[in-house]
Amino acid sequence: MKPLVTVYITNYNYGSFIKEAIESVLNQSLKDFELIIIDDGSTDHSKNIIEEFTFRDEVKVIYQENKGLNITNNVAIQAATGKYIIRLDADDYLHQDALKLMSAKLESDPELGLVFPNYFYVDMEGELIGEEKRHDFQNDVVLLDQPAHGACTMIRLDFLKQVGGYNEAYTCQDGYELWVKFTQNFKVANHSSPLFYYRQHGSNLTADEQKILKTRALINEEFVNEKQYHTGTLAIIPIRGGTQDIAFKSLNGTNLLELKLKEVFRSKNINKVVVTSPDPRVEALLNSVTNGKTVQFHHRKKIEAKHFHNLNPTINEIVTLEKSKGFEFDVISILTLEYPFLEAYKMDDVINTMLVFGSDSIIGVKSDNSVFYQHHGDGLHPILDRDKYTRLEREALYKQVGGITAVRKNSFLKSKEMVTGSVGHIMMDQQSSFGLFTQLDWEIAENLMLKK
Repeated sequence: MKPLVTVYITNYNYGSFIKEAIESVLNQSLKDFELIIIDDGSTDHSKNIIEEFTFRDEVKVIYQENKGLNITNNVAIQAATGKYIIRLDADDYLHQDALKLMSAKLESDPELGLVFPNYFYVDMEGELIGEEKRHDFQNDVVLLDQPAHGACTMIRLDFLKQVGGYNEAYTCQDGYELWVKFTQNFKVANHSSPLFYYRQHGSNLTADEQKILKTRALINEEFVNEKQYHTGTLAIIPIRGGTQDIAFKSLNGTNLLELKLKEVFRSKNINKVVVTSPDPRVEALLNSVTNGKTVQFHHRKKIEAKHFHNLNPTINEIVTLEKSKGFEFDVISILTLEYPFLEAYKMDDVINTMLVFGSDSIIGVKSDNSVFYQHHGDGLHPILDRDKYTRLEREALYKQVGGITAVRKNSFLKSKEMVTGSVGHIMMDQQSSFGLFTQLDWEIAENLMLKK
């Protein structure tokens, strides 16, 4: 008789933790499961520990040469016989009711394809250090741009096979890749209880920020190209002008406008660039740094470039003008010069992420878990009572960084706002988040340029 749930544990040199992971499965309150342990070419003492459990009828073991996570995920799919499947990483472990509660949620709704829980963070010794809490998918979530954790997510196996399993071209971000294609076809839900323990340590794959974000960008790009969602992007670079404007400044001999345009020209999604300014010297500068590339200059009204005016009337004027010329585009992107290290792939990913998840507009952000204060006249007061929680208990706030905003053309024309409707986000890496606002920033940027 086939089991209700297949649990598979992926292991590579986690001999220090794998026994706890295995026992957390064998001690589940739900007994209708099979456990597949896949050792991905470990060179430590993992095999000795795994062999201790091979006598159990519900345990199967697969030893293989090192193949990486996504190939191993597909090996598990082929070996699984359960109705539902869930991966447990060898350095993590399950709450005793995890299988019972998640399978019950899937059993209650045949259209539901995936369930993921909240979870605890633990340190190397298993001491509790925090909790990851997700929003209520049944009542609150309408924008699905915050994916489930790749591990400890229970999935209906036949649905997983329908979307083709895992893409073996990617070496990380298996959960994100699956989430993108799965949410386009099936219902997903969360379980509000914390049902597994996620261990934080230096060798976690998720610690490599740039690798993660670049892989996510590739996943988004592939999805958008496959669906042919995109017709074109109009990029607008606003420059106020004046003798002190950073448009006339350079980093290691490269003018900031030229630096920004070099990345824009590398973009796959941006089809037309307009630089807007009331300063005629900006037009002259533009002509000197474009190197034969076509960039449109727009004479912005002087009053609209004042600091107390926002950019939206200028954007509307440019959009109307470009439409009258017959230029076809569905996205407007604003790029500012203050962030010199924003790469072309991030410019593209802002647009792709908006198209993948269906948001109306999108911004680049960096999460911040600090306590923030406001002055009420009688002194400083913490906002949102954030001082009442430890750092790992506080839900992160998001700071807009990177100097990029994108919006669907139709959403902008309806609202005359760049940030409108459902607002999505992409996470920015540390370098993309770096802006030029103080003299120290410029000195740091000069050193970063030397290393490029």
